[in-house]
Amino acid sequence: MTTPQQYQAPSADDFLMGGGVPSAKFPAIGATVSGRITERPTVEQQRDYTTGELKFWDDGKPQMQLVVTLATNERDPENPEDDGTRRLYVKGQMKNAVASAVRSAGARGLEVGGTLTVTYARDGQKTNPKFNAPKNFDARYV
Repeated sequence: MTTPQQYQAPSADDFLMGGGVPSAKFPAIGATVSGRITERPTVEQQRDYTTGELKFWDDGKPQMQLVVTLATNERDPENPEDDGTRRLYVKGQMKNAVASAVRSAGARGLEVGGTLTVTYARDGQKTNPKFNAPKNFDARYV
């Protein structure tokens, strides 16, 4: 069996103050998140949304995701300390869209200082009646 990925601890300030970086949200088709990459993207194992358990494929391999931290213009009016930093959890179809955007830009990968824009473009094909249709994304990288 594959061993779980190393846990990435929060920063000392986030741990102390109980904060963290909010996730980018895509509530409806057309929603866009755009910003300058502020940290080197990292790869980590996905977790189940409801249980927090690490996720694995049927063959035992870990399900991975790319974590990208962006400085955006978004602000939560309920949070006076919101500085606009958002995290994108890049996996599935979004991974394909971001990879295509990076190739189109002639880059070898995402770099600190680059600008990434991701848009919830349309719903994909619903394959399981118990789940929502998957979100399909368009991306642009400069």
